[in-house]
Amino acid sequence: SEQKIVKAGDKDLDGQLDFEEFVHYLQDHEKKLRLVFKSLDKKNDGRIDAQEIVQSLRDLGVKISEQQAEKILKSMDKNGTMTIDWNEWRDYHLLHPVENIPEIILYWKHSTIFDVGENLTVPDEFTVEERQTGMWWRHLVAGGGAGAVSRTCTAPLDRLKVLMQVHASRSNNMCIVGGFTQMIREGGPRSLWRGNGINVLKIAPESAIKFMAYEQIKRFIGTDQEMLRIHERLLAGSLAGAIAQSSIYPMEVLKTRMALRKTGQYSGMLDCAKNILSKEGMAAFYKGYIPNMLGIIPYAGIDLAVYETLKNAWLQRYAVNSADPGVFVLLACGTISSTCGQLASYPLALVRTRMQAQASVEGAPEVTMRGLFKHILKTEGAFGLYRGLAPNFMKVIPAVSISYVVYENLKMTLGV
Repeated sequence: SEQKIVKAGDKDLDGQLDFEEFVHYLQDHEKKLRLVFKSLDKKNDGRIDAQEIVQSLRDLGVKISEQQAEKILKSMDKNGTMTIDWNEWRDYHLLHPVENIPEIILYWKHSTIFDVGENLTVPDEFTVEERQTGMWWRHLVAGGGAGAVSRTCTAPLDRLKVLMQVHASRSNNMCIVGGFTQMIREGGPRSLWRGNGINVLKIAPESAIKFMAYEQIKRFIGTDQEMLRIHERLLAGSLAGAIAQSSIYPMEVLKTRMALRKTGQYSGMLDCAKNILSKEGMAAFYKGYIPNMLGIIPYAGIDLAVYETLKNAWLQRYAVNSADPGVFVLLACGTISSTCGQLASYPLALVRTRMQAQASVEGAPEVTMRGLFKHILKTEGAFGLYRGLAPNFMKVIPAVSISYVVYENLKMTLGV
């Protein structure tokens, strides 16, 4: 605390506070404290009680119990009234350089910038101020750019995953090294990035549709809170994800077909789309649609729940002087939550990919989602539902790390 006070008030940077600097620090700090006090005093009665603390934090998306709020009150309450007046608030905080309460949200809320190539995440929450000032679209642009770089860097692993999901079996036990060797031998090093173009192209329309749908669903839910609670966020996010996925699903099918194509099979994305349309009809662009929709809830639910659990555990245990978790903690939380989400939804993702690829595999019968599950379990056992899991998990840490670094740099460039 003493170091923070000196740093905040030391205008001539000599490492010490003289009397004039100290007075200036107190006056400046008192103004900030007055603003925070007024924002917490919802009833405008000059006092803050436990319910007002609970309400203020809930508006910012942080849920605490009334007992926890009372603990906060007791630490400042001098006269035992279980309310805090301005003098008690000022006396407590004047020599405790208070971090702005919304910092918790600023550090933690934009968790979905950890792009691992999946499209099942719940959209970001934006405050009223961010929506009014137009900061939200800068966050979306930064997130889209980060996703594009991240997906491009991890595209070889993503293509290997698709090949293993479709072609690997007990009789064709494709390993990671063998898979890469086979791809390079068949189409050269450039073939490692097949399907990446459309995987990057679909980021922008999907993000925009998901964001707009999410905002409309929030209004439909009719909550008066600025930030949604977890179960509300999951409901709104899953519905928004379903709408966005329905809108761009043909691009998902194209991405799978482009990743599976052999050298010279298609001249490009448009040629691939024309080929599918002429040979298989419009219905082919929605193969695997049902398992894809079903995969949204387990992925988004577990990803969100694990991230929130890890976040709250860190805040309760380590957030003593600041809510800033640091890069390593954010990366760890994002990686673990995303991995858990993928683990839960992976069998549905595998079935979706096989259904998308059905017509591209010669002699493959047309089967339903249920029939495909039964066939895999009968011929390969439960392990068969997790083909391609190794390269999928291998790409998580580099994807999360790259997307975070690019996102932070793009945010600075865009003035966020």
